[in-house]
Amino acid sequence: MNLKNNRMRIAVTFLGLSVLWAVAAAAAEERISLFDGKTLKGWTVLKCEAEVDNGEIFIKAGNGLVQSEQKYGDFVLELDWKALKPDKYDSGVYFRYDETMMSEKSPWPPRYQSNLRKGDEGNVAGVKGAKCDRTDLVKPGDWNHFKLTVRGAKAELEINGTLAWKGEGLEGPKEGFIALQSEVPAGGQFRFRNIYLTK
Repeated sequence: MNLKNNRMRIAVTFLGLSVLWAVAAAAAEERISLFDGKTLKGWTVLKCEAEVDNGEIFIKAGNGLVQSEQKYGDFVLELDWKALKPDKYDSGVYFRYDETMMSEKSPWPPRYQSNLRKGDEGNVAGVKGAKCDRTDLVKPGDWNHFKLTVRGAKAELEINGTLAWKGEGLEGPKEGFIALQSEVPAGGQFRFRNIYLTK
């Protein structure tokens, strides 16, 4: 009888630990929306003009950033973007920086930027391997989906569901802001939507 009770206790304990582990894992990988589709709540607009239009963040004018209010460390960032300029468009998605350099000489942070410049989409300067050799992954004039995974010193990017690159060598702060770049005078206007982050 005691053996049966002991087995029952072990089974119940194991079940309880399994449930706690599953809850903890789910909490650690919580997917949150960084953009509610209605307001710029959770974002700070720096040196540029941005507004919510038709459920999208519309980068309207200026050289600056639409920057997250919170800092993030390891994450999976997913978003849709569309360039409104037909050619020579330019913008970017910044991550893992903790100090904003907003001067006339350098209106953007020193690192890191997943580029949205035509012909350079998704590439990250200063990160070994963070360069895509394919030119067919991006749809010019249409919506494109980025899935950027940052973990420790490593990062990888999927463009429209296809792995574009895997890189390593991230340095600097372990946590930093995320920002959408406004480079309208030279690079044109952009739209962003469906911005989600999984910690």
